[in-house]
Amino acid sequence: MLKLAQRVLLRATGVIDRQLGWWRLPRPASLLVLGGIRETLRESNLFDPDTASFPSGDREPLPRDRSLFRSYDGSGTSLRQREMGAAGAVFGRNVPVPTLTPTGVLTPNPRTVSRELLARSEFRPATTLNVLAAAWLQFQIHDWLSHEPPKGPPWKVPLDADDSWPERPMLVYRTPPAHPGGPANVFRNTETHWWDGSQLYGSTEEIGSALRVFEGGRMRLTDDDLVPFDPNSGKDLAGVTGNWWLGLAMLHTLFLREHNSICEMLESEHPTWSDDELFNHARLVNAALMAKIQTLDWSMAVVANKAMQVPLMANWWGLVGERVTRNIGRLSSLDLVSGVPGSHADLFGVPYTITEEFVSVYRMHQLLPDDYVLRDHLDHHVLQELTFGDLSLGSTRKVLDSVAMDDLIYSFAQSNPGVIGLHNYPRALTTFRKPDGTIIDLATIELVRDRERGVPRYNEFRRKFHLTAADRFEDISKDPAVVEQLSRIYAAPDEVDLTVGLLAEEPVAGFAFSDTAFRMFTLMATRRLKSDRFFTEDYRPEVYTQAGLAWVAENSMSSVILRHYPSLADSLRGVENPFKPWGG
Repeated sequence: MLKLAQRVLLRATGVIDRQLGWWRLPRPASLLVLGGIRETLRESNLFDPDTASFPSGDREPLPRDRSLFRSYDGSGTSLRQREMGAAGAVFGRNVPVPTLTPTGVLTPNPRTVSRELLARSEFRPATTLNVLAAAWLQFQIHDWLSHEPPKGPPWKVPLDADDSWPERPMLVYRTPPAHPGGPANVFRNTETHWWDGSQLYGSTEEIGSALRVFEGGRMRLTDDDLVPFDPNSGKDLAGVTGNWWLGLAMLHTLFLREHNSICEMLESEHPTWSDDELFNHARLVNAALMAKIQTLDWSMAVVANKAMQVPLMANWWGLVGERVTRNIGRLSSLDLVSGVPGSHADLFGVPYTITEEFVSVYRMHQLLPDDYVLRDHLDHHVLQELTFGDLSLGSTRKVLDSVAMDDLIYSFAQSNPGVIGLHNYPRALTTFRKPDGTIIDLATIELVRDRERGVPRYNEFRRKFHLTAADRFEDISKDPAVVEQLSRIYAAPDEVDLTVGLLAEEPVAGFAFSDTAFRMFTLMATRRLKSDRFFTEDYRPEVYTQAGLAWVAENSMSSVILRHYPSLADSLRGVENPFKPWGG
């Protein structure tokens, strides 16, 4: 009877959402519908594409005295299935795998879509955010996911006669399947799937060891307290270094320093601890702090709708609120009451993974500006005016060494990223020169990636995520110019690529991205916490230490910045959210 009542309630909330829109409801009703949306997605939109990797049935739990810390490769995070979410585990799915086939990879021409619908015509700023928000998202994505390097045979993208691209046709090499000759649409994640700070610490022991001092638990920094640099390779050193640019270098520097500060705190509390004990505890605390910042700072900035304030805070502190949860402790095992951290873990019936559809939805390169003005944080005068090419890849270090970190943070914090919409894909990334000299159009490549990996197109994605599909192009966008472009490039609404549809939608008020994309956000944001024992059953003093849990509870993005760069106190004073513009 209880399950029947629950299903009736979920069905009702879905109908209300489709007919009225959750954001148009009074707050109590909107919270009820949002809860129904999330439960429906948990029941219907989590799939394991590679059952051979995760045999059915529970395994014998590992002894807890062997698994109190995170491993480099993510193995052992689950006590039920040791390899779940480890580096090399396949990406999961949010839609049934058997329905997906990589058909029509070159239809319509992805280069045409890139040039006419995605490429930036002029920069449109997202005035409610700052560029730290753009850098932060990439910083976190590097923790969660990376596909294996592409290899042949390539897709051959034909080019129009007026296209000046230097090679004809454009070659896009394919994502290698997890099982050559096996099932299609199954691919491997080279990083750990867990929210474990692997972008800082690495997903292999070899990389992780290269980044450690092996004294006092600390991580390597330069003499100037910057992300370490390898003069032999001419590259910065990090757990993940792909698509490197100044924003990543800044955040790596900040959270490497934060790790070392946590080590100092822990050493003062536990002076007899070994280097490994200090390192492993500090990693737990640092990773949890980054997860909290993503949940309460970054998310609050990018989905700044009043209806979302309560559920976002409740994810971490529960509906009883921060004061009660911190001062009294958990009042209930339910995360709705007292928050996800410290609650019971739940896999929702499917081995935990990052999903292919998550990868597609979280590509938000539109946030990146093409041009950057670096300013002095004291008097706002211009220090340098640079392009993205001037501060990416091999050029990153020159800027990092020549401009003080407090000036860099200030410059990013008072500048706007781009709007996540059509015609705003960075020019720098549509003609991006790689270290080997080859030039790529990343927008074209990402369209090919979605299609070859069997990610549903926009309408099918909406159907699978329990939303109404678009019958007409006018149902996707209210802009007549966009409707004309869509109808000229696509034969029918069902052909519209997921990326294009997401960018064509008008977002909910206060949202940086579309409501369709938000469905992925509401499903996976809590799943990344709820499936991880280090955020649930093992989020406890015996694992983190009481001082470690207090560090997470008491800190935020603002306090981290001010701990390491106190000179920015005046600039941050009065700022509602550190990922919103600080002003000049």
